[in-house]
Amino acid sequence: MWQEDEEENTVSLVDVMQEDEELQNEASAVLAGSDSDLCSYPQGGEAAGVCLACSYKCHEGHDLFELYTKRNFRCDCGNGKFKQQCKLYPDKEKLNSQNKYSQNFFGLYCTCQRPYPDPEDQVEDEMVQCIMCEDWLHGRHLGCISPDSVELHEMKGAVCCKRPCEEVCRLKELQEASVVTSQTGAVFWPASWRSKLCSCVSCQRRYLASGVSFLLDKGDTVLAYETKGQQRYNDMKTELKDFLQSFAVEGKVVTPDDIRRFFEQQQSRKRRRIDDRQIF
Repeated sequence: MWQEDEEENTVSLVDVMQEDEELQNEASAVLAGSDSDLCSYPQGGEAAGVCLACSYKCHEGHDLFELYTKRNFRCDCGNGKFKQQCKLYPDKEKLNSQNKYSQNFFGLYCTCQRPYPDPEDQVEDEMVQCIMCEDWLHGRHLGCISPDSVELHEMKGAVCCKRPCEEVCRLKELQEASVVTSQTGAVFWPASWRSKLCSCVSCQRRYLASGVSFLLDKGDTVLAYETKGQQRYNDMKTELKDFLQSFAVEGKVVTPDDIRRFFEQQQSRKRRRIDDRQIF
């Protein structure tokens, strides 16, 4: 622990870690595993992809909608939809024919088709993302009462629940059970529910035909997406602790310039990794 000196602008390890933890909690929900320097185009239609890099390098100052995750979506920056070439990956096709553009791309969300934040809506309401269509829904528009449980990690919206589904294969215990429910609206699921899905050949074909084969992908969940980003943060935090430990051993005071130098070194190392990977 280092004391704050009124005559010199110093910081403590506690101050640094507390501030970084607050930033992590906010960023993990939006940025997670996204890369702020490398365009996602050459990676193809990622399972849960948004191109953070191009929003920084090519569209600074533009009006953008934060879409969070969008499956099987390739970065459009620099293709036929824009006049300017992508600064990070200029060699792109004129059109990403497999991309699908929901109402979210026009700044509208939920079944009420309203913007977020909505200047005309004064009701405080949490929005939840449907794991199927990836749209965001107001809690009051889910068609059910949101369960107050930390054990439920994912939600399937009422509209997606109503989509027709023909029987192909069922687990033995489901075939033997005669469960009838009259409940309607959205459905909330615990963290392990996807592991209970049947993965036989017939079911896999059905998932593919319905465009929901991502349900069998362990890396598709929001938790996995956030964990990817948190792992990077934890690696950086360990390096920062080691960096500051050297000051503690020598009894030196850590100044803002020292912290700034540490993060500059981090960025320099990251740029070198990107230069090795980026192909123009």
